[in-house]
Amino acid sequence: MRVRYPAVGRDLGRILQVVSLMLLVSILVAAANREFYTVPAFAVSAIVMGGLGIGLARRYRQVSDSGRLEAMVTAAAAWGAVGVLGGLPFLLIAWTIAHDPYPAWANTPAMNDTVDVFRHPLNGIFESISGFTSTGLTMAAVEEDLPRSLHWWRSFTEWIGGVGVIVLTVAILARPGSGSLTLFESEARSEKIHPSIVSTVTEIWKIYLGITIGAIVLFFAAGMPLWGAINHAMTAISTGGFSVHADSIGHYDSAVIEYAVVPVMVAGSIAFPIHYLILKGDLRNVYTDLQTRWVFIWFTAGSIALTGLLWANGQYATFEETFRTALFQFVSATSNAGFGTTAIGGGTEQIWSTGTILLLCFGMLTGAAAGSTVGGLKLVRVITLVKGTVWQISSVFAPASAIRRLRLGERTLDQSQAQREYTEAAVVFVLWIAGLVVGVAVFLWVLPPAYPLEHVIFDVMSAQSTVGLDTGITGPDMPTAAKVMLLFNMWIGRLEIIPVAVLLGAVFRRFELYR
Repeated sequence: MRVRYPAVGRDLGRILQVVSLMLLVSILVAAANREFYTVPAFAVSAIVMGGLGIGLARRYRQVSDSGRLEAMVTAAAAWGAVGVLGGLPFLLIAWTIAHDPYPAWANTPAMNDTVDVFRHPLNGIFESISGFTSTGLTMAAVEEDLPRSLHWWRSFTEWIGGVGVIVLTVAILARPGSGSLTLFESEARSEKIHPSIVSTVTEIWKIYLGITIGAIVLFFAAGMPLWGAINHAMTAISTGGFSVHADSIGHYDSAVIEYAVVPVMVAGSIAFPIHYLILKGDLRNVYTDLQTRWVFIWFTAGSIALTGLLWANGQYATFEETFRTALFQFVSATSNAGFGTTAIGGGTEQIWSTGTILLLCFGMLTGAAAGSTVGGLKLVRVITLVKGTVWQISSVFAPASAIRRLRLGERTLDQSQAQREYTEAAVVFVLWIAGLVVGVAVFLWVLPPAYPLEHVIFDVMSAQSTVGLDTGITGPDMPTAAKVMLLFNMWIGRLEIIPVAVLLGAVFRRFELYR
């Protein structure tokens, strides 16, 4: 089966057009903050992205709707293209500050080291892909030194990326029956709130916006300044993790703020259909839904285990501080939010023990609920793998004539359904681990041997699970090969690998690279 590339081009063009509107909105934020020198950078970026989108959409406007294969290729290509083009504001703003071509009223500041790293295009692309994939790893050494317009752009990319650029496009441009379902599902989503996919994404955005506004109010009431509350609310519900401060939430040194952030990260870990049912008053879904129940079980068990390890290591002065640190960091890692309140590692320096770091790695690996804003394998896949493996082993002891079924929550699967879902989960798991192994191998190849292995595993897993926590390895001084590897890890992690594999397979076939 051949990919119909005109259909891919048309849908890619539509996505680029919609995302270019984000850049136009950012012009208003830049002007409101009197950072007029950044306006041309956002405008040029919008013209480039929007122009490419309009050109592709018009050239292929008569093409029929995408099938599943084209949708997969479109998803992988769109996330790559949006990530690359989203790096333009970082590059152009850094160039503007370096050359200062505008009069004094434009308020161009002096260059600093944090902004200067974005004069290298790869660093801007890294920041953009980290944002759109809602990862949160950063090339900015001191976030306070960034212009507010770049604070906003980083947070905005994560906020949109948390739900998905295709979901945004479907909400704005799609019409019922326009083939939007295949695009929606290609972005690693299958949940539906209403029979109509357009109604579903509209409902998702209502819920998402409502929780974001609620988070802003909560953070502001907890003592966070308004600018920090706006940015952190956007990156908390998107489980992204970008911050306006170099030491993230730890900057505020406030137990109240730390406890206030936790429920928003948890909210980002719950599937949107469950949010919808809860908002409609059907509260029993908090414990009857398989994934939601396990979100709370896993967050609770992991936080208790991490508290015990940290307390045994004697790293914090009081039990309350130990518990608060463990709760925050385990929820942050497992929800893939990526906020920090304490240093986990210092590059070559060991701060947390190997056991505590590997426990966080396990949390990052599982992630939380499918249909939420989190990355990782997703709890439903982990449950399917565990129960499916037990089911497979027990089949050896069952008579050949036995009719066997697998129960997953409220669903009862017959033998063929169980085998299909187990195989799908196993394939994603194997590919996910393969991506992790390749990433770790590249890091060990290009980094000095002084870095502990658990730090290397942690940073690569953080990228592939779209978390954003790091142990001091990730930064602008990393070797280029390591940056490129993390870009790939973030890309495949956000799309759950399969669409990227389909795109690469299509490219190989197109250029006959299999021979």
